[in-house]
Amino acid sequence: MSELICHQRFATQEQARLVISEYIEIFYNRQRTQARLGYLSPAVFTQRFYLDRTAA
Repeated sequence: MSELICHQRFATQEQARLVISEYIEIFYNRQRTQARLGYLSPAVFTQRFYLDRTAA
């Protein structure tokens, strides 16, 4: 995250908020794997969680 905002200047606070929100939603929540989730991304973990619940 720091590399995202460290080298970038934002014209407005709203622009910064938009860029950071997109980073969190697109990369952090959908792609970045997490050890505590069995090395799955939060999005994949959530999807599997609900699929397992409906299959049971």
